[in-house]
Amino acid sequence: MNKLNTYNSKRNFNITHEPKGIIKKKKKKEKIFVIQHHYARKKHYDIRFEKNNVLISFAVPKGLSYNPNDKRLAIKVEDHPYSYKDFEGVIPKGQYGAGKVMLWDEGTYEIIENKKMDFSKKILINIKGKRIQGLWMIIRFKENFLIIKEKDKYAKKSCGITKFKTSIKSGKTINEINDINIDITSPNKIIYPKDKITKLDIINYYNKIKYRAFPFLNNRLISVVRAPENINKEKFYMKHLNSKNKNLGIKKIKGKDYYYFKNVNGLLNEVNMNSYEFHIWLSQKNKINHPDLLIFDLDPGDKVKNETLIKVTLDLKKILDKLKLKSYIKTSGGKGYHIFVLLKTSSWSKTEKIAYDIANILYNQNPNIVTLNMSKKKRNGKIFVDYFRNKKGATCVMPYSLRVKNSATVSCPIKWNEINKIKPNDITIKNIDKRLKKKCPWNEFFN
Repeated sequence: MNKLNTYNSKRNFNITHEPKGIIKKKKKKEKIFVIQHHYARKKHYDIRFEKNNVLISFAVPKGLSYNPNDKRLAIKVEDHPYSYKDFEGVIPKGQYGAGKVMLWDEGTYEIIENKKMDFSKKILINIKGKRIQGLWMIIRFKENFLIIKEKDKYAKKSCGITKFKTSIKSGKTINEINDINIDITSPNKIIYPKDKITKLDIINYYNKIKYRAFPFLNNRLISVVRAPENINKEKFYMKHLNSKNKNLGIKKIKGKDYYYFKNVNGLLNEVNMNSYEFHIWLSQKNKINHPDLLIFDLDPGDKVKNETLIKVTLDLKKILDKLKLKSYIKTSGGKGYHIFVLLKTSSWSKTEKIAYDIANILYNQNPNIVTLNMSKKKRNGKIFVDYFRNKKGATCVMPYSLRVKNSATVSCPIKWNEINKIKPNDITIKNIDKRLKKKCPWNEFFN
């Protein structure tokens, strides 16, 4: 019998963003635990202990107490999938457990007594969390259980947990966690026919990367590519606001409404409006005449070999290194690579001049394989170094954006030393999860 059948039967995964109940074996020996503060019909804490590739779960109405005299009621609920350890967000109205979920604590634990976790007997565990630590006893009490603090160096008279009011994951308060609270329209609509990727799959992807992506969107005007039906039908590029939403901000430029996201909800709402590819301006919205990004888009012609593209891309890095300009590389999700450089200048004309000079150096080093001419007819067999994106109003694909192309590729940040292993269209919505478990390769970008 699948231990997660009960969990799956209570949820409609076309609506809720909670992970599906799939049992996956894990290699690490250390057992993890999490505590999630759950603002459902009644506020409570969910404490979950990993055992046999699932999370054994209890609802604790008052949460744990550091006072050994406090006997806290714990109601055993259905086992949850291991992946639930990372869940934070909103369970939509009408769904089981509807309400906000905040990741309150996480860490590891070990069983000191009753190693098999026989719930008919006392279980003594040692918790090593960021907020909860020490020895705790789980005891059967009628149909439910009690969780009681053991007397150790962590024990104290006060409860000790109420001072923690933010997420251990995002730093947000429970009121700030309102990301999955959108009514998804047509969740089962197939947007990428070749890969059979649905709109819900795309919403779930952006929900996963929202905190990584939002710093690149924050305070920047955006443009989007919308595909109302699917990527094989009509698509259009949109840079002017055509609908009002409390999560969107407006910037008037020469009488036209440009827009930006006030928060991550803006991003998710825009995806719900069938926008799947996101582009950003190279200046902050309040300093539109003062760019702070320099962008190079290396776009190879059809006959260019991958090793040639790698050579030219690394040549560009060497030029930037000599100029003491820190550069960051990402896949384009198409044929080439995108290079980002943090560079504040006093005007767009200065940024354009710097971009041209650098591109021209690269061209002079590789005149037979590099072109600065944007004509596609003259690009055959050569790499077009697109420095024209450094003009006022021009945009570049946002890091972590999906591309509205034949396959659901991602324009994904990578490390420079990965360029020999990762081709420009290698990273997709289907294989990016392993990368998301690691730190972003551009972690220093906002320092």
